[in-house]
Amino acid sequence: MSEKPAGADMPEETVGSQVSPMSQESSMSDMSSMSSMSAVWQSSPPGSIYDYIRVASFALGPDGRIAQWSERAAELLGLTASQAIGKDPVEAFVPPEYQETGQRAVADILDGREWTGLVPYRNPRTPSGHGIAEVYVMPAQDEHGKRAALCIAVDVSALRGLETDLASSQAVFGQSPLGFFLFGTDLRILRVNERFAKVFGRPTEEYRGTTPHDLLPRGEADRLAAALRQVLDSGQSLTDMPIVGQAPGSPDRRRWSVSLYRLHSGSGRPIGVAGLATDVTGRRRAEQEAAGVRRNLALLNEAGARIGTSLDLETTARELLDVAVPQFCDLASVDLYQGLLSGDETPPGLADGSAELRRVAFASAVSDGPIAYGDICRVNTVEDPKPIQVGEVHRYPFNSLCAHALRTAQVRVVPGRDGSEALEFGAMLQSTLVVPMVARDTVVGLAQFSRTKGSEPFGERDRALAVELAARAAVSIDNARLYRREHERALILQRSLLPPGDPEAAGLDIACRYLPGNAATEVGGDWFDVIELPGHRTALVVGDVMGRGLRAAVAMGELRTAVRTLALLDLEPAEVLSALDEIARGLGTPGGSHAGARSGSRALVRDGKAAEDSSDLTEVYLATCVYAVYDPVTRRCTFANAGHPPPVLVEPGEGALLMEVPPGLPLGVGGEPFEEIEVELPDGALLALYTDGLVESRDHTLDEGLHALRAALNTPDGADGGNAVAGSAGSLEDVCDHVLSTLDTHHGEDDIALLMARVQGLSAESVGDWHLPSAPQSVGRARELAREQLESWGLDDLVDTTELLVSELVTNALRYGEGEIRLRLLLDRTLVCEVWDGGLVQPRRRRARDTDEGGRGLQLVGLLSAGWGSRRTPLGKTVWFELALPDGQASGPDSVEALLSLW
Repeated sequence: MSEKPAGADMPEETVGSQVSPMSQESSMSDMSSMSSMSAVWQSSPPGSIYDYIRVASFALGPDGRIAQWSERAAELLGLTASQAIGKDPVEAFVPPEYQETGQRAVADILDGREWTGLVPYRNPRTPSGHGIAEVYVMPAQDEHGKRAALCIAVDVSALRGLETDLASSQAVFGQSPLGFFLFGTDLRILRVNERFAKVFGRPTEEYRGTTPHDLLPRGEADRLAAALRQVLDSGQSLTDMPIVGQAPGSPDRRRWSVSLYRLHSGSGRPIGVAGLATDVTGRRRAEQEAAGVRRNLALLNEAGARIGTSLDLETTARELLDVAVPQFCDLASVDLYQGLLSGDETPPGLADGSAELRRVAFASAVSDGPIAYGDICRVNTVEDPKPIQVGEVHRYPFNSLCAHALRTAQVRVVPGRDGSEALEFGAMLQSTLVVPMVARDTVVGLAQFSRTKGSEPFGERDRALAVELAARAAVSIDNARLYRREHERALILQRSLLPPGDPEAAGLDIACRYLPGNAATEVGGDWFDVIELPGHRTALVVGDVMGRGLRAAVAMGELRTAVRTLALLDLEPAEVLSALDEIARGLGTPGGSHAGARSGSRALVRDGKAAEDSSDLTEVYLATCVYAVYDPVTRRCTFANAGHPPPVLVEPGEGALLMEVPPGLPLGVGGEPFEEIEVELPDGALLALYTDGLVESRDHTLDEGLHALRAALNTPDGADGGNAVAGSAGSLEDVCDHVLSTLDTHHGEDDIALLMARVQGLSAESVGDWHLPSAPQSVGRARELAREQLESWGLDDLVDTTELLVSELVTNALRYGEGEIRLRLLLDRTLVCEVWDGGLVQPRRRRARDTDEGGRGLQLVGLLSAGWGSRRTPLGKTVWFELALPDGQASGPDSVEALLSLW
């Protein structure tokens, strides 16, 4: 009995010959139907449920013996057709213990009854040697009309496996929380599970026959259909294909991840495409949130690195916009209070937010220039909006959103306008964030961030980010404001501590430079000074407080004031340093006491420098100093040193030399006397006083720096050899500039002070010097000598006053002094008269009573002179007065009026 369909093995001619003749018209339509039927028969390869269960068939004749035996029966039961045909089926393959039951069953079948049951059979291919088949017996008749039977047998184990597979598939397909679907080869849905049906809101049976275009938008449906066709044709699986659409009844866009794979029958024939759809909308949203957080963190990190690199307000505002555009927004601007930019000390802005602002920065990724921001921009009229230009000073109207943000220090979100409006009214903007810039509870300005149409509107996370960006920029701007204020104060302090302008001195050409090591404050602990002393002498001072910054500058100011005070007492250089040392030790201890300061100060000094690891206040007031007094008449200079680098002297025709001045200990250490030396300086000699910042740094030693300084002083014009300083007729300012440019003065490790003086002593024609005996006649002789000298200098206008004052000083020398009297007149920028005697008692100015006949001499000297005083000398004292030279425009004090004023 054949398993194949009837006509399957018949030739095409046989199949075709069985069609009844018909008319030509009807045959044309039927031919089309027949051709399609023929195509089905020819194109359908074996492959169905029978491929899985392997159905076997055989037939029983009227005698109960096997009449036909199929090849499947031979495979299933292990008997060939020759072994089975003509045999009793019970005896052939039923085990002996079941044969009696089998015989009764066969008898019932031959009586014409259907029978279904499980039949054991021999199966040598199994470990147990037998198997169980499910047999279905259908009564039949042979060609003679006798009873026969047709039997179909299936191995029970195959059925059980199929049942298990179906149950498993049903469980997975029906109970899975994921969306399963099955497309046929025509790309129409055959089946979906409950989860898939729930997403689209239809019963599962309504999906049968639908296509992707019935479920998704056109673009996404085309993509899915193409993917299905590709998987069906190639057999290659496709995983994690993104699909975007909307579930019915929901306005939210959903995102699914779809995986596709091809299904095959037991024979390998493709029967469709199965798919698994996972809703990843939440995961995608979480990924976007995480990406947004990462992007914001990266933007904040970039802001921390790029904002605040400069202490300039406008630069900081531009740095904010460089970070924000286009990473955060498409357009941005920054307005700062005008009072803030002009340096007002009071907090900028008015309480109502209507103070003047200046647009300091604007950036755009979509336009070349600023645009109007709708109702938040400054407008002249409603019909004529006017964008704010960079650098323009403006105000926001009281009722505007910007003014409200400035008043409340709260962020305002401005949505975009209708696209039908004009572009200049902000129709191109999606949304705008108006963010006040707040630093230390003070609003310093306003930042505006805008996104154009097509960009996502600002969200809560964007608002927080904008506030953080504006706050960082505001802190940097406020720091810049504070820096500028402190910098201005530091400049005021510096100007008050250093000599104003270019110092002048008799017999000296002077140039100086000061470079602070602290660029932030521009003040430090180094100082220099040029102090005019009586007798046209000049004190040159260079000092260095050990320390840096403002504290060192304050200490330096105190010491400089002390130096000037001590210098005006006309003390010797060593005495000045000794007194300055006592003052420094008092400044470095609480209450100004010296107790314990000496030992503490010594502990802070290591090779003339302050110990860096000490935090004692005495460290600030340790200082080095060199003090020199130059007399242009004698051309001699007296030096005293307190731990300072030695001066450099360049004599005409000679190389630069380090002067051998005893170094001494720094000021503030105490306990050791200071020594001084006196050196004669020829005309044209160059003297350089400096601080260690000029010659010492971490890049080179002090000896190397001193050598470089000497070399720079020897060849300021770049010559290879010889002395170019002493004989140079160029400006001393150029020499200073050459020294600073030659040496490494940009290391910023320490302050640098440089004081240079070229010696030009007073000529003999500018000095009148006489010795007078201690006798009354010397008063008249002194007047005669003064008159003659002034007339020879052409100072006739000063003769009367000079005679009167010289007479008073010589008279006092005779009355209160001792020994020989010396009279000296010096002419330089002023006229100085000095009277020397051997007495040690210093003159004291007092106010005489109306009845006194004397006691008004020094009062008269004070009234008629520009200044007067006295100083001690090794052999007595010197009393002097100074007169300003006549300039031809104003006369000096009238002597008659001065005399009358005494009564």
